[in-house]
Amino acid sequence: MSDTTTIAGLFTQWDIPWIVTSELAVVALIYVRGWQRIRRTRPAQFPAWRLMAFLGGIAALFVAVASPLDTFSESLLFMHMAQHFVLMSIAPPLIVLGAPIVPVLRGLPRLMICLLKPLFVTRAFRASGQFLSRPRMAWLAMNVSYIGWHIPRAYEFALASENWHNFEHACFFFTNLMFWWPIVCPWPSRPLQSRWVLIPYLLLADVVNTGVSAFLCFAGRLLYPSYDALSRPFGLSALNDQVAAGAFMWVCGSMVFLLTAFAVTAQILSFPAVSKQESDGPHLPIAVPTGIHHVNREAV
Repeated sequence: MSDTTTIAGLFTQWDIPWIVTSELAVVALIYVRGWQRIRRTRPAQFPAWRLMAFLGGIAALFVAVASPLDTFSESLLFMHMAQHFVLMSIAPPLIVLGAPIVPVLRGLPRLMICLLKPLFVTRAFRASGQFLSRPRMAWLAMNVSYIGWHIPRAYEFALASENWHNFEHACFFFTNLMFWWPIVCPWPSRPLQSRWVLIPYLLLADVVNTGVSAFLCFAGRLLYPSYDALSRPFGLSALNDQVAAGAFMWVCGSMVFLLTAFAVTAQILSFPAVSKQESDGPHLPIAVPTGIHHVNREAV
């Protein structure tokens, strides 16, 4: 592969997985259907920007799995880390900003709602929702997944198996949905009493990201040998590719965490006496949900 072909391929070599693409399309249609229904009675909670945010998150997922980010992920660590960034820091917060629970439930066929209703009212389901929506659990799940899958043996294991590679990406996506949920706290989630807890929540996550990124940048040796066994696009050495990947993770990851922490701090200081109810504006509501179990009958 020539350098010219490779450069063009960075923009043109899409490999669309039709099963995943169809699933994303179905989820988007269900959300749109539910958003239209709930907007009739609660337009303040579901303005147009929520719809755009959710569809933007779905589009980001499509880009992550179908674009050259995926096509080149096995030959360029930099592209693979960019793919992980989309799966962790772009798609999840956008989807959560769409307040997906109520629209998705409202968008499901009535028969499916009837089949799922016995599950929603069980004590085990409610307890699971409470457990997964705790900030401590969300923080641990995201960072354990992030660190664990970047351990060289685990990373190489995932690269050797397409199924495990897909599972790795699913871990990144779903644990980051958990992580971003307390920050955005979409309606009708229950708010957190002490909103300042979100500042160390974000800053400590940035510490973890900095540690993993610095490890890639300053290891001084190739951590993932699989990238040295393949032809190198652009003539970029595997070690330099690793340094570039670490720098990308460091800069972009820290920007996301620090800018969000700044926005959260500014909102707390601007509205010190804000009520516990979520604001309807398109900003980051500073509260923590109790999970799906808290969606009440009026909301659905």
